[in-house]
Amino acid sequence: MARGKVQLKRIENPVHRQVTFCKRRAGLLKKAKELSVLCEAEIGVIIFSAHGKLYELSTNGTMQGLMEKYMKSNRGDQPDPDIETQTLDAKEEINMLKQEIEILQKGLRYMFGGGVGTMTLDELDVLEKHLEIWICNVRSTKMNIMFQEIQHLRNKEGMLKAANKCLQDKIEENTGTADFAPITTNFPYPLTIE
Repeated sequence: MARGKVQLKRIENPVHRQVTFCKRRAGLLKKAKELSVLCEAEIGVIIFSAHGKLYELSTNGTMQGLMEKYMKSNRGDQPDPDIETQTLDAKEEINMLKQEIEILQKGLRYMFGGGVGTMTLDELDVLEKHLEIWICNVRSTKMNIMFQEIQHLRNKEGMLKAANKCLQDKIEENTGTADFAPITTNFPYPLTIE
């Protein structure tokens, strides 16, 4: 019995689409393995599902090794100048960060009395700049927290004013329909906030 020709368009039903994906993925990986065994070919297959799940097959070795082999053959074994400059930039940045860490560690030892007289004037200047930056960051964070607290309290004040107004309206409504004497309290503060 021959199969009918399948229309190549997106399957609308998500369940049918997932079943078809699983079956066809398994078939594709099986065919890749067969081709590798029959022809001694190195094959790598990478599949990402609609949900972002990774499926991969590497017949000989690892996928990383296969990708490296592909990159070498693709560029003709010529080193990429961009990668070399990125490597140099990264090494320079690493060295600069190491120096900065060393100066900061010296500064900490100096501040806590462990290394009196061991810092040069330049190192002290760098430490001073870093301390000023840290102080600015701390003050900025502190101001942000205080601003958030103020906003929270203003929101709370608004809600309390609205609740107070609602309660006042209910009291006035009840006072107007019934004969209640006005409520007096011995509290030094009024019941309303204005």
